[in-house]
Order: sequence, then C-alpha cells, then structure tokens
Amino acid sequence: MKRWLPTLLAILLAGCAGPDVQQYRAATPVLDPADYFEGVTDAWGIFQKRNGEVTKRFHVEITGSRQQDTLTLDEHFRYDDGTTQQRVWRLVRDGDKNGEQRWRGTAADVKGEAQGTAAGNALRWQYTLLLPVDGTTYEMQFDDWMFLIDRCTMVNRASMRKFGIEFGQVTLMFRRRACNP
Repeated sequence: MKRWLPTLLAILLAGCAGPDVQQYRAATPVLDPADYFEGVTDAWGIFQKRNGEVTKRFHVEITGSRQQDTLTLDEHFRYDDGTTQQRVWRLVRDGDKNGEQRWRGTAADVKGEAQGTAAGNALRWQYTLLLPVDGTTYEMQFDDWMFLIDRCTMVNRASMRKFGIEFGQVTLMFRRRACNP
C-alpha cells in the first residue's frame, strides 16, 4: 500500500487542478481589466450554496478610474434584502509574462493581496475575502474567473472555499454603461 500512496495522492491532486488561464490566450476579444472597467459598469449577480440554492441576488454599480499605475474600482452593492455594501479595490498591473497580464490588488475586506492573471478573453482572480456572517468573520478563499464576451459584456463565476471545501458560488454578468443605448 505504501508503494501506491504517492501515485494515489498525485491522481487525487490532479483531479483538483483547474484550468490554466493560458488555455484562453488566443480567445478574443482580449480582456484588459483597466480598459474594461474604466467608467461605470453595472453587474447583476447571485450567490448559490453548494447545493445550487440561490440565497442572495444583487446589483453592483462599479465606478472605475485610473490614476497613474492604479486602477480603482469603487463598488456599491445592493442586495435583494435591501442591505448595501461598498468595496473599493485598488489594482496595479504587475507586468506581463508569457503573454499574460499580471495584476495584484487590495481592498479593506480582503486579507493580504489578491493575485490576478489575464490572457486572451479571461482573467483569473484569487484572494481571501473576510466575510462577516451573523457576527463572525470567516476567511473565504475566492477563485474568480471572468470572461469577456464582447466589448460591453463580461461574465464571472467565483468559487468560495474554506479548508478546500466549496461552500458556494457567485455568478455575475457585467455590462459597461458606455455601451447602453
């Protein structure tokens, strides 16, 4: 049994591996987060438990502005229960490597620094969100995947995990206001 343990472990870990942003390198239109989010963008989303039950719906108004090397995203959330929330991201492009744009970012309710990689029409954004629930704050690992559909529309699917266990997903659809009639 000990002889097979490393092989079994490698198979299990390979099953946990997700897609690599590089596989979208040739996909168009090309996503540049600074270009896409400059100005006002609306997003509509849902939160689902791991069993698929939708527990929250929300709208987000995002105002993006650039100042030197920093992209600031001022996000205002309005949830279906009437509650509101604000998150301000400060994102910095951290260079390019092998056809990928590297990004890093901070927000008040994000532990440490978020890391992002964009290639082609995709952006993978990973961070730990400090999520308050009923008086307790949980550190939830987010793995966001954003895909640019056209110059105006983007979709996002995020997995929320703690201790490697998925607790739910967040799905959003973004639309730039400059594209609206």
